[in-house]
Amino acid sequence: MSSATPGAELPQQRPIRIAILLNSYRSRLLPAIRASYERTISAVAPDARLAFYEPANKSGEFPDPAHFDLIVFGGSNVDPRKSHQWILDVHAFVRRLVTDFPEKKVLGICWGHQTISRVFGGKVVDAAHPEMGVATIKLTEAGRQFFPEATVVGSFKLQQHHRREVAVPPTSFTQLAHGNQCLLNRSNTILTFQGHPEKDAETARLRLHDSMRWFGFDAAIDEKAWARLQELIFMEHDGPAVWKRILEWVWEPPVLGSGIVDNPSKM
Repeated sequence: MSSATPGAELPQQRPIRIAILLNSYRSRLLPAIRASYERTISAVAPDARLAFYEPANKSGEFPDPAHFDLIVFGGSNVDPRKSHQWILDVHAFVRRLVTDFPEKKVLGICWGHQTISRVFGGKVVDAAHPEMGVATIKLTEAGRQFFPEATVVGSFKLQQHHRREVAVPPTSFTQLAHGNQCLLNRSNTILTFQGHPEKDAETARLRLHDSMRWFGFDAAIDEKAWARLQELIFMEHDGPAVWKRILEWVWEPPVLGSGIVDNPSKM
């Protein structure tokens, strides 16, 4: 999957409006995460209007879905299986969103991918092998159809930074990538990624300190480990091309009235 052409704009009648929920709890990296979204989205949609929310740090801070074309549930530094009140509030917001705005487009990234899966009845577990850096995402046949630019190679590359994963996807979601790396609901309104299309190397390198907790070595002093992680983090990836496809998808019509209902679970 080739990267988007620099400066190439998406065909649309007005600037897209995107609400982004930053779910990291008291993280010093929040400004960098926000900047990464701004850089990667503006690369394919320079006129996009972004608004950021922090439900983990500001109780009850959620967007009004009526004002946006896309609602993004981003990553977090907290286990999505926890029952902190702010996490339960995010679950409630997801339920209200799909009930009151059934045609609204929703995007889940990493923690958002896992949380949306849980809300709809999926199962999240500890990953056998945590991932950090750029990895290849292998597409299913449905994924090849959804990402036509990746049809020939059958995959795309994204930054990864996670130690939990979706083991069992919700029954109303289709796997676009193997290993539950990318899911799409049957109504064509909710798209989720385990990887990070919004993350570039500038932001990814800020999390190298996680190597000690995740892999048992300190990348700052282990030269070989440092070199390997640096190599993975600075590899070429398809984040811009994936964003281009996401923003095209936002304007696609939902598949409603098919008799299939994406009901959130009663967690």
